[in-house]
Amino acid sequence: MDQNTNAPKPTDRARWPRRTLMILALALITWLMAVAALIATTHHMGTVDSAQRSDVIIVLGSGLRWDGSAGWALTRRTEHAAHLWQQGYAPNLICTGGIAPDKWRSEADACREVAERAGVPRSAIYLEETSLSTEENAIYAQQLMAAQGWQTAVVVSDSYHMLRAEYLFRRVGVEATFSPVSSALIRGRPTYTQSILREVIAWHWQIPKDLLGLPFTRFPPF
Repeated sequence: MDQNTNAPKPTDRARWPRRTLMILALALITWLMAVAALIATTHHMGTVDSAQRSDVIIVLGSGLRWDGSAGWALTRRTEHAAHLWQQGYAPNLICTGGIAPDKWRSEADACREVAERAGVPRSAIYLEETSLSTEENAIYAQQLMAAQGWQTAVVVSDSYHMLRAEYLFRRVGVEATFSPVSSALIRGRPTYTQSILREVIAWHWQIPKDLLGLPFTRFPPF
């Protein structure tokens, strides 16, 4: 009986797993290099303060404590924004952040309380109480700016947050400069390192979503 001379040889079959492993290894190395570059860029952007005189200062929201008061992240962001207001960078301040599912109060309202305590009059504070993500912070802050006729903004958040914040505010067409809170003020949990890693994870959602044109503005999307 004739044997099939076209059948793959054992050595040919052995090459496929090896090639697959090489491709996977190359993909893993490429991904690790991209993540390292992202971490380095995220850290660097958090050291750059580009604040300029503007129409409004925007504080990006953050979680509240169990009693509804501002958590440390929101407090330090708001106090930094109040300091910019006192220096005359803008006559108005927008506090962003809606009501989280397990809370009774909006992040924006807690931000307002801290801002008033830091010397910003209530008449200068505007609340954006719809957003539940950084992307929605940008979308709804832009809408509030348009309604007030404001063109320029200084965006305030923690240092590790600034790269993604800049991307998202540019994406919705806000003419903004950025003023990060120093990483030296980040204490307790999450730590600065944990926050950077959380940003890396957020980019793994943001980039594919935007490339695919998916209409979601928060995670999880449903």
